[in-house]
This record gives sequence, C-alpha cells and structure tokens, in this order.
Amino acid sequence: MTRMVENVSRRGVLKGAGIVGGLVLTAPLVSKGLMAEIKKASGMLEATNYLSISEDGTVNIYIHRVEMGQGSRTGLPQIIADELDADWNRINFVAAFGDQKFGDQNTDGSTSIRKFYDTFRHAGAAARMMLEQAAAEKWGVSADQVMAKEHRLHNKVTGTSADYSEFVAAAAELPVPDASSVAYRAKEDRRFIGKPVRNIYMKEFVTGSSQFGQDVRREGMLYAVAKRPPVVGGKLTGYNREAAMAVSGVVDVVELPAMEKPIMFKPLGGLAVLATNTYAAKKGLEAAAPEFEAGDNSGYDTTEYEKTLWQAIDGEDVNHLKRGDADKALTEAASVVEADYFVPHLHHAPMEPPAATAEWDGDALKMWVCCQDPQSVQNTVAPYVGLKPEQVHVEATLLGGAFGRKSKPDFAAEAAILAKHVGKPVKMVWTREDDVQHSYYHTISAQRVKGALEADGTVTAWKHKTVFPSIFEIFDPSTESPVALEMGLGLLDMPFETPNLQIDAGRVKGHVRIGWMRSVTNIQHAFALGSFVDELAKAAGKRTDDMWLELIGSDRMIDPAKDGADYFNYGETLDRHPVDTKRLKAVLKKAVEMSGYGKDMPKGHGLGISVHRSFVTYVANVVEVVVSDDGRLSVPRAWVAADCGLAVNPDRVKAQMEGAVVFGTSIALHGQITAKDGRIEQSNFDGYPVCRIEESPHVEVAILETTGVPGGVGEPGVPPVAPAITNAIFAATGNRIRRLPIGHQLTA
Repeated sequence: MTRMVENVSRRGVLKGAGIVGGLVLTAPLVSKGLMAEIKKASGMLEATNYLSISEDGTVNIYIHRVEMGQGSRTGLPQIIADELDADWNRINFVAAFGDQKFGDQNTDGSTSIRKFYDTFRHAGAAARMMLEQAAAEKWGVSADQVMAKEHRLHNKVTGTSADYSEFVAAAAELPVPDASSVAYRAKEDRRFIGKPVRNIYMKEFVTGSSQFGQDVRREGMLYAVAKRPPVVGGKLTGYNREAAMAVSGVVDVVELPAMEKPIMFKPLGGLAVLATNTYAAKKGLEAAAPEFEAGDNSGYDTTEYEKTLWQAIDGEDVNHLKRGDADKALTEAASVVEADYFVPHLHHAPMEPPAATAEWDGDALKMWVCCQDPQSVQNTVAPYVGLKPEQVHVEATLLGGAFGRKSKPDFAAEAAILAKHVGKPVKMVWTREDDVQHSYYHTISAQRVKGALEADGTVTAWKHKTVFPSIFEIFDPSTESPVALEMGLGLLDMPFETPNLQIDAGRVKGHVRIGWMRSVTNIQHAFALGSFVDELAKAAGKRTDDMWLELIGSDRMIDPAKDGADYFNYGETLDRHPVDTKRLKAVLKKAVEMSGYGKDMPKGHGLGISVHRSFVTYVANVVEVVVSDDGRLSVPRAWVAADCGLAVNPDRVKAQMEGAVVFGTSIALHGQITAKDGRIEQSNFDGYPVCRIEESPHVEVAILETTGVPGGVGEPGVPPVAPAITNAIFAATGNRIRRLPIGHQLTA
C-alpha cells in the first residue's frame, strides 16, 4: 500500500473515512499518564483522536498540529510509528480539523513535539500491546511470546507471523493496558524516533501540488481585498461606493466592523471589495478611495518614541528578580561596565501573506485558513457570524511560513464576515503590503545593563533593566509593563552564578499591535545579554567563551523562584525541563570546538560567540564576519551547537537551526519597522528586506546527543545569532554595535 497524506474534514470522515470493525485508540489530550478507551467501530465512525487502525491494517494518524516547514506533521507520526512498529508505507497521515477533542492545536512556542511526545508514544505503545495480546489469545501463547515488528506479529514459539490486519477486530475488544503497565520500545529497537525521516509533504512541495492558504478554490468563490485604517484604532469615514461598483467584476462593497479594545485578534475594520477576481477587487478598492480618521495613535513616531523608552529606563523600576545587593556591589566595584541596547519593531515576513477562505451555507461556516491554531480561528470568528466556536469548521492548510503571525486570525474573521454577508464562498486575500503594514509586530525595546568588575576581572554584580510595550496589552489595555512571562524569556532564567543579580522592567504603553514573533522577547534579551558578556570579557581582558563559563559557574539546576522570580519555564515543570547549566556549558564548548573560536583571524575577519537557553533548549552560536575597508559586511559562516534533548527527527532539527541562523541574520542586518504619524512606513521587501542567498551564511549544525526529553526546536536557534554577529564585528573592527539593525552603522 502506498503512503497517503490527506486533509480530512469532519464531513469527509463521516462520508468515507469511517472504520468498519476497526481499532480506534482515543489517546489522552494531555501528556500525564495513559487514559485511553478502545471503541469497537460499527458502521461509519468519526475518529476522535490521534490513532486508529483499519481492518486492512492501515494505520490512521490524526495530526493535530499544522505544517509550516518545521516538520511537525512528520515528527509526531514518527513517534506513534516507532511504538507501534508500523510500516511507514502503510500509514495514512490525516491533517486534523479544528476541535477541542484534539487538545492544544496551537502550533506555536516550539511545543508540538515536546508537549505531545508522551501522548503519541502512549498511543502507539498501547495499540501495539493490544495487538500482541489479541495474537497471543488466538495462538494460545502468553503475550510475552508475541513480538510486533514491522507491521507483523511474530509467534516466538512457532516462528510463524501474521499481518496486523488479522488481529485488529479482536484487539478492539480488549481492555486498555493500565498506564503503569505500558511498555515502551528500547532505544536500540527504534526505527523512526531519532532517525532522519523525509517530510511527508516533500513530493507535494517539489511538484507544486501542495495546498497553501492562497491556493484554496471553491465553486462560485469571490475574492476580497480590503483597505484597513492605516493607524491602529482608526475609523472609516467615507468612500465612493458607486465608483467601486462601476469596476468590471466588482460584486459588492462592504464596511468591516470597526475594531474596539481589547484588540485581541479582532479585525482592524475598514472597507472590503468583493469581486470575481483579485485584480478587479484591487481596482474596485482603488476606485472606492476609502478615507479614515486616525484616532488615538496618530502621533506615534518611533524615532520620538525611543526617547520615551529611555525615559522609562531612567524612571520607576518594576522588579522581577533580586539576588544580593547589585547597587551596593556596583558602588564598591573596582570598575563598572555599562551599556545600552536598542531593538526596533520587527516583522515576521513569511513567504506567504495571510489568506483565508470562508464558505457560508445558511447556518454553518466552513473555513480553510493558513493558520497556526484552528481553534483560535473558531473562537475569534464565531462571535462575528453568530455561531458557537464548535459550529465553525476550520481546516488548517499548509503555511508558507508563519513565525507567529498566523496564530492571530484577524484575517480569518474578515473572510467569515464577508462570506456570511454575501452568501457565497469568499477568499480574503492579503497583499504583501497589507501584511507589512497591518501586522502584530515584535515589540520595540530599550535595555540598560551594568556589571561590577573586581580588579582580577571577576564579575560580582549584574543589573539589567528592560523596557518595552507588552504583548499582553492587546488582551488587557491597562497593561503598561512587561509581564513575568515576557521577562522569563531570557532574563529571569539568566544562568549566572554572580552573587548580586537584579532584573527590572519599566513602564510604557504601545501604539501598534504587539504580538509574538519567532523566539519572542528572547530576541532583545539575548541580544543585550550576549553582547554584554562580550563587553565584560573585553573589559576584563578575557576570552568571551571563558567569561561565559565563569559567569555560568558550577554545574547546577537553577530555580529562579529562589530569587523571587515568577518563572513559567515555557509551560514546563522544572523537574521535567530544568534550567541546567551543565547543558548550557556543553553547547558552548561544542560551538568553540566546531568553529575554532579564539584562533587568529585575518585582517577584517572576526568570530563572535553567544549562547542562550530558550523553549527549554540550549543553543550556542559562533559566527564569522568579514568587514571590508569601506565598511561592507558579510557573514560567510556560522556554527550552531544545540541540545534539544531527544531529537525525534534530526534532519528537521538541523533544518530549523539553519533557518534560525538566516532568520536571526535578517534581524541583525536589516530588521526594522518604523512608524510616522501612526502609520507604518515600510510596505514591502524594498523597505523591510530579509537576507538574500548571497547574504546567508554557510551553517554547520551539531546536535548534542542527550538523554533529556524533547525540547523546543523551531525558535531556540534565533536568539544567539544577533549578538554573535555584533560580537564578531567588534572582534574584526573594534566597533561596538549596540542597536539593531546593523544596517549602515559600519559605513556611516
């Protein structure tokens, strides 16, 4: 049987994907123990969770996370396939629709494998044990005399074997093994976990047959484009409906509901034009010439706002962690090193701009969305169309990149509103300009760091203050300071053994929509942290890697709560995912070994290093830069050492680390969103460039083999990149870069 990949909707399951006499394993929605039930299928049955086996032996794996190049829809089936010892070519990979029964479907925060490793492992192992028990009863032997291997059950007594299909019906009648009795396969017996497995969509990617959000087509579908208020919170004041309707192909002109606080994932409002094709919709929108009032954020100017950030740095401290007395140690130090760091607003810039298609049939809504979380789409859309979330059927298409933007489904709500209004399928098309100018941006930030040095170069105090508009302001407009969760991304878990440590925040308000972007506030925090370690090392006359090791200190597990921090550890317990300094030092040492960090470099060449733990994974980065006599910068090589615990698919881990280096290099070299009069000044890649091929470094990746449970992979490679680059620039030129992007700072 050939391998199958399909997107199966609820209706599709009911129509033809039911299992007659099959085995349906309903695995737990959380990874605490195995609480499963086996249901004997009768007639058409909707599969309700992650795994079922058809009577012909086909293994159906229902993958509840979305695919945006990171490989979740390959890695999760690897886990079940290994524990079930299935034939990979007899697996039916089913992309699950949005439904609470699948648990958390938000493909964000580097959680897909680390949050569901146990769940999928339990499902596969329980099903295997039940098949073995069914075979044992049929053959009249004990269960330990039966072995599952490569989709067959083997009788150790007689030497005979039979296909899984012969025992599916009998297995469906058996009780589920008690959680404590579930036996997992030994590491040496694994055929999929820890092995490189090709992405299940590779053929579709290569042939161009895969379906992304922009590819969806429905019979009689209309296309919509919109003009939104250029300033967040602005309102539509006028437009020329007659002129728009006069454009050939235009079907309707619709006012979108004005956005009210809290912002959340609500549409921005504005004017939409529906037409028989995208070109006509665009021309109709031009003819409509919508006008807007700016609203409260019309005075937002990022150049002026930076002054507000520095005023907040000098203003009230909101303390989040305190160990010892940093102020006293700074006063008494032999010398003090101090530096300020700035990171502007950033944009996700995925290859595929947002897109959503909605189909209203009179009392129900069906949607195809390039989203990171179909349940979030359901919850966001439902109030706009008068339905309950579970009545909105959402299928997540493949995503042409996302990086956090597509977890905010404002664009899906627009499609739903228009589909219900016009009574026909509607595709909401966002242009590149729409995406750049109406995003949820990475926050703008300022940081001040002070370090106390003794005469021998020992660091006795680190005082760190960070100021930025909080993401949580979109949910609670009263928010005026970063919350503990944001502070915990790279600061509250600072791994230093210095006796005096203080972490503070300041108070500011935002004026654009702030949202999470790949690695979130780790971006600015790692930039300041990694840069300042380099500055301390130079002030102390030490190598930067040695300074890192001295600051990190002894091998230990860190609990930030002991220093008064409210630390959430990326949603994990410290027992399962400790802050382990030994692992941090190990990736640092491996990166030094790989790159030869510390060796003599030619004129104009420099190596920079940084290390960071984020999303419970440890990553060290060394970067080589070359700076010409006239200040032109290139980044020819980068080395990454990563410890993500168990790497379910090493090829995907390597690819994610390579992509993270390119993403981080884009941030360091070019990333900058600016606003004037409340309006975003950039509109496309000419104003917001990302790294081109010739700018992207050659990347070498080492994945450290450890016994730890899986950690995050998609985001942890980003944070150390920018400080490694700017540290390398200092090594090459003696010029210290403390604000991003680097841009023309070397040629100015």
